Amino acid sequence: MGKRSARRMTGLVGAVALATAAVCPALAAPVQAAPPRPALAPGTPRPMAPAAVPAGVRITSTTFETDREVDLTVHSPAMGTDVKVQLLLPSDWYADPKASFPTLYLLDGLRARDDQNGWLLNTNVADFYRDKSALIVLPVGGQSSWYTDWRQPDNGRNYQWETFLTRELPPVLQRSWRATDSRGVAGVSMGGSAAFMLAARNPHFYRFAASYSGILSISSAGMPEAIGAAMQNAGNYDANDMFGPPSDPAWVAHDPLALAGKLRGTSLYFSSGNGSQGDPGQSAQAPGVSADLQGSALEILARSSNQAFAVQLDKLGIPAQAVYRPSGTHTWPYWQFENGQAWPQAQAALGVPAAPPCRPGGVIGTAASTLKTIGTCLTPEYAVKGGRAQDFTGGQMFFSPKTGAHAVGGAIAGEYERVGGPASVLGLPTSDETATPDHKGRYQQFQGGTMYWTPATGAHYVGGAILAKYASAGYERGRLGYPLTSETKLASGAFNQFTGGYVYWSPRTAATIVPAGPIFAEWGRLGYESGRLGYPVLDPLPVPGGTISRFEHGTISAVNGTTRVQ
Repeated sequence: MGKRSARRMTGLVGAVALATAAVCPALAAPVQAAPPRPALAPGTPRPMAPAAVPAGVRITSTTFETDREVDLTVHSPAMGTDVKVQLLLPSDWYADPKASFPTLYLLDGLRARDDQNGWLLNTNVADFYRDKSALIVLPVGGQSSWYTDWRQPDNGRNYQWETFLTRELPPVLQRSWRATDSRGVAGVSMGGSAAFMLAARNPHFYRFAASYSGILSISSAGMPEAIGAAMQNAGNYDANDMFGPPSDPAWVAHDPLALAGKLRGTSLYFSSGNGSQGDPGQSAQAPGVSADLQGSALEILARSSNQAFAVQLDKLGIPAQAVYRPSGTHTWPYWQFENGQAWPQAQAALGVPAAPPCRPGGVIGTAASTLKTIGTCLTPEYAVKGGRAQDFTGGQMFFSPKTGAHAVGGAIAGEYERVGGPASVLGLPTSDETATPDHKGRYQQFQGGTMYWTPATGAHYVGGAILAKYASAGYERGRLGYPLTSETKLASGAFNQFTGGYVYWSPRTAATIVPAGPIFAEWGRLGYESGRLGYPVLDPLPVPGGTISRFEHGTISAVNGTTRVQ
């Protein structure tokens, strides 16, 4: 560790120690908080359910990473930018297309990244929630943001997270992703503080709120300084741009401890370790001392603030589940454990039904028994267009007498569901997933085409006349390589992009290759198929010094560095 890093850590730990002493001079014995409130019946109406999507809020892109993991990009007018949001779909998402689902938001920690939510990067949530009938929402980004609305931008970020999470995103999820107004929010560290902050500042918006190692008394003496030091350490953010100086009333206005009375009626769960290593689920005889001094200090601070928060709830007569572990540091393994422990309370509060009994049988059951990767069943069999299906932890099984029983999983399953699954042009699978002959990727055949996947190109399908052209060109080992897009419809035709060029088709022209490079660029400059040249009619031909392509109404040649249209 360099001297600069050492000084930063020492300063942060010192600020944490100062704040800990202010909040709780000595770590008291665990406070016995009241038990959680009774569960609300599913479908119980709640106030503040967003009825309409605010102007300018829209989904700008949707990517299915697998059949259960979806990446959305949502434009936020409040923040003036697009925000990535990752979803884990409910276990019975496909089995019951008319169902809507309770929603649980999982918030990240102080060092949140811009590419993926830390819960997906560092814990087992993708597997844990696979058999749960709830929509899991994982916002991406927000380093040092505290998921709140900032007074002014900092580091080029206009943080307006409270507006996004409570006003912009929820109606989008209700309109397009079958979410109900039964919502919960949970988070780690900064996200844990934010979970209670959001719940208190928006009473009855969430039925359940959970904080794992969160600071629950942000305005206590010394705490704004400690938070400011942590934010400087995590991205060089200035806490003054968030709430102003420590004396500013905004700190109190966002403090879960000061707002505790507004949490009445919300099912609350909060937990903390004691800064030492060990199994948080068992009482250790002698827990190990953590080598992570910063993490230990933060966990001790969380512990003291959690205890002060529990005392305040007791004074107000607000029930909650307060958990103090005999060990546990400010780390993801501890938070993963705690998230699992909190689920029964979240399930009851949100009205998440228990998984229905399922047992693979018939042809699907026989086929599933031979596949180690398919896992256990999640749903009973259900009807799909042309056949039957059943969902498993490792993917989906589809069956019809004509196509047989085949599993679809991973990225291929994600693209299959994006384009419409069995109801799409692809129909049902006719083969299992198989390695490509060049061993660089995977492919799977469907009634209406073939899906290809590689780590570099992702999953995309090729069908119809374009697939026939692809076959004649040698599939992935030929001049076209792997597909970069699934078949894309045009006003009067369709095309696929490949690593080695493009294939266009229309009812009046055969599927034809257009080479990438200057010929394609010039064709694009002229308006592609809608321009004066129309569709391609002849695959590119070599000529001395270059290549020529023929279109319906002319040619484009690229010879010796010169592109010419005739």
